[in-house]
Amino acid sequence: MSKIVTPYNDSRTKKEQVEEMFDNIAHRYDFLNHLLSLGVDIRWRKKAVKYIGTIQPKKILDVASGTGDFAFEALVLNPQKVTGFDLSEGMMNYGRIKAQKQNVSDIVEFVKGDSELMPFKDDSYDAITVGFGVRNFEHLEEGLKEMYRVLRPGGKVAILEASSPPNTIIRALYGLYFNNIVPMVGRLFSKDVRAYNYLPESVKAFPQGFEFIKICENIGFRNVKWQPLTFGVCAFYTMEK
Repeated sequence: MSKIVTPYNDSRTKKEQVEEMFDNIAHRYDFLNHLLSLGVDIRWRKKAVKYIGTIQPKKILDVASGTGDFAFEALVLNPQKVTGFDLSEGMMNYGRIKAQKQNVSDIVEFVKGDSELMPFKDDSYDAITVGFGVRNFEHLEEGLKEMYRVLRPGGKVAILEASSPPNTIIRALYGLYFNNIVPMVGRLFSKDVRAYNYLPESVKAFPQGFEFIKICENIGFRNVKWQPLTFGVCAFYTMEK
């Protein structure tokens, strides 16, 4: 069982705190996300979309979608429908604006809800993506079970998640950046001071690598694999139902 780390450390549930945090930073999220990742997050998402593209998915679910970067990247696969699913209405509102600007509102939809209780039928999606969101689940296993439930047999899942580099020197340099520079830049551009301190804390507490693979296998996923990206600062997990 993974340790529950919350953004504000108060008496509310993690879901409530995560929803408030992302509502607070929604107006700066895309800018800071690309800035703090030095833009390499775009390449990570392209790699993940290429993986699910091997089954030519027509219905794609993007869990913890936020402003929809993963959902919009998936449009290269020519799906019939992409559903962005998230707790934060504030984040999804920016996603809806992007969908309107790209004239794809009929394909990309955004639905508010809890990852542990999704309002979708069993076996209803061909593929699922999650970009840096599984560590925000309050109960990790419950969220993964719901993903498994709504994925059709033979469907694929691509998960990107921040991780700690295995190399000692790179890990030390990355730790300096992640624990000091990221919160500092976050404070400069965001009104929510806690949000960018929560980021390194949540990554540290999250089960990584083979530990996360074991959890996914216990849920029922098969062919679960893990690939470190960009010196291991990002973990790319793939699996099937």
